[in-house]
Amino acid sequence: MSGLPEFEAVLAVARHRSFRAAATELGVSTSALSHSIAALESRIGVRLFHRTTRSVALSEAGAQFVDNIAPALATIKTAMEQAGSFRDTPAGTLRINTSAGAARQVMPVFLEYLQRYPDMRLDMVTEGRLIDIVVEGFDAGIRLAEAVPQDMVAVPFGRPQRFCVVGSPAYFAAHGRPKSPLDLLQHQCIRTRMPSGALYRWEFVRNGETFPVDVQGVITLDESSLMLQAARAGLGLGYLTEWNVAADLAAGTLEAVLMDWTPTLDSLCLYYPSRRHGSAGLRALVEMIREQAVPTLPKVG
Repeated sequence: MSGLPEFEAVLAVARHRSFRAAATELGVSTSALSHSIAALESRIGVRLFHRTTRSVALSEAGAQFVDNIAPALATIKTAMEQAGSFRDTPAGTLRINTSAGAARQVMPVFLEYLQRYPDMRLDMVTEGRLIDIVVEGFDAGIRLAEAVPQDMVAVPFGRPQRFCVVGSPAYFAAHGRPKSPLDLLQHQCIRTRMPSGALYRWEFVRNGETFPVDVQGVITLDESSLMLQAARAGLGLGYLTEWNVAADLAAGTLEAVLMDWTPTLDSLCLYYPSRRHGSAGLRALVEMIREQAVPTLPKVG
């Protein structure tokens, strides 16, 4: 590795504060990455990173070096993307950041995308927390419209959905059905932990007024598929999007209640920086999204 790849390596380590994570992103071994940066430091004559067995941090010289090369590399990347846009078909890697739940919904479109454009590669990272996709080196993100930063271009990806309160037939036979959100305080519920660590209060809407309810239960989870398993097992009531529960409702393994109270969500959006010239691969994806809707299951209720 020499020249431009070395600079990309420095930026990757600076982003991740980890040689191992940076090596994974770049598709090289940790030792090769370490040797490359050590060789660059030797040529420059200064240390760019302070390394210990537990942490990696930019030195003062390294921080200034990153500030200086990052805009230049972004300009070079843009020039390469613009030149590549003259290809007959897109080629390269598209890095997407999204949540696990959103990824499951949009995956059919990405599978078709890769079949249509065989020279493209997809690198999708799923995580609950919201990140700065530019700083973290992603081409685009997929989130609910309300979470998209205002300085981004947003392309609607699918239709709006709503939340559902669901339980198993056995649970309702044993405990009855809540008639209003406040009745949930007398029920076992599957609590939701947010990426921030905070517990989510279930939200309900009636006549334009929102009613948050701090439900109680024996289990707290942070992933929708686990919540579905717990609800099917009769551990309590779950609060999930209609996309997640539609198959269970159709099969009768779960039943919905309080549908007159559950709020509607914004649709998902693909978003990307408005100030950056989009690559041919990203433009092709946007065109696909606009020409077809994400396959969805029938609305509930």
